[in-house]
Amino acid sequence: MSVGLLEIYRSLADPTRLRILNLLLQQPLCVCHIQEVLDLPQVNTSQHLAYLRKAGIVDFERIQTWKVYRLNHSGNRSLQLNLKCLAECVKTGPVFSADLSRLQKALKKSNSRVCQDNKIRRVVKSQETLKGALR
Repeated sequence: MSVGLLEIYRSLADPTRLRILNLLLQQPLCVCHIQEVLDLPQVNTSQHLAYLRKAGIVDFERIQTWKVYRLNHSGNRSLQLNLKCLAECVKTGPVFSADLSRLQKALKKSNSRVCQDNKIRRVVKSQETLKGALR
């Protein structure tokens, strides 16, 4: 699916979706981690992720009962440039920094969860390829 510029900017126009994308710029994440970091009900978190998925900005892999979301690996130049810009812009935002701090705590706390097993590490490895392309 090709991601159009309008879909990109509509997706970036929501503060919660910006926060989600900031988290996914770090690594693929289970819905439970995103939900915990943003302190949102599961239904709200899932609705925002569904919006981003329908726009073609994120995709997911189902691992057992978990959905692990990651940034879309498409070669769409507009999407990649906007994600690169987002990665730079969020560095100065206190909300985004606080989210990253909470993410690290959530990931450390959940080491025993199913969603932190070796299958997720495979998804993380594929995300590292995308991060390399954004540099």
